[in-house]
Amino acid sequence: MILITGGLGFIGSHVARALLDLGETCVVTRRRTARVPEFLADEAGGRLLVEPVDVTDQDALLALGKRHTVSGIVHLAGAGIGAGGTLDALTENTRGLLSVLRAAEVWEVPRVGIASTIGVYGGVPGDRLREDAPLPTASPHMIPAAKKAMEILALRAAADAGFAVVNFRIAAIWGPLGRAASPFFATPRLVHAAVNGEDPGTLHAEDGIDMCYVKDCGRAIALLQTAGTLRHDTYNVGNGYATTNAEVAAAIRAVVPEARVDLSTGHDPAGPGATVCLDTERIREDTGYRPRYDVERAVADYVAWLRAGNER
Repeated sequence: MILITGGLGFIGSHVARALLDLGETCVVTRRRTARVPEFLADEAGGRLLVEPVDVTDQDALLALGKRHTVSGIVHLAGAGIGAGGTLDALTENTRGLLSVLRAAEVWEVPRVGIASTIGVYGGVPGDRLREDAPLPTASPHMIPAAKKAMEILALRAAADAGFAVVNFRIAAIWGPLGRAASPFFATPRLVHAAVNGEDPGTLHAEDGIDMCYVKDCGRAIALLQTAGTLRHDTYNVGNGYATTNAEVAAAIRAVVPEARVDLSTGHDPAGPGATVCLDTERIREDTGYRPRYDVERAVADYVAWLRAGNER
């Protein structure tokens, strides 16, 4: 049985779906979210078990191991930087990570997957980002700064405790259960505006990023968690290519012809400039992963999901 912390959240619920599709049984933790997404509801109480556990509570998490035989962990639970501020978020996220690592040691779990981000590459030169690139110490944002620190802590602790940690450097993710707008890329805002008949504002045609549809992201993480042998401790999780706003706009117009999408030429002068993507050679070679959703298929799927009256 694979434990997914934050398993009813945006990415976690899709990881659970992918693991179930691979024949696994999952136990997912929840802290605030109690609703099981409709695409998991048929498995709830059967191969999908839900536990109301705060992973920062070491005793509560260890008690879960007395109720279930956990054979692997995917750690996706985390606190954003909210009203409590940076230090509170860092404290909570560090406590959660250390609690999960201690549980892995006690339960003798062979592999723990840890969510990281494409943002750790901030400041790395080039437009194709590889896992072996030296990462700068400085980060322009607290989230990638924290993720870099968590990667180092997890790998060091696991080496001493005798289990494997795999860091997932995740691209920009979008799709069902995701936010209607992201501060890092325009696609969620464009799709939601098209479905709701709203004006998303003017965007720049050539701005883009490696953005991975959440169903592909979930499957990629599931493949990394269940692979018999992994040759590395860090993997990029993305499409392996950058998608521009112009490509997203074309896909939206094909599905929602009346959508208003205004694009300026070139890049946003205030943005990062050239688009970047993740090198996905490692995950392709070690798991056989290939994305199933190009931008056209992903936009059509997401629009259909939203029009069906799901969360917006």
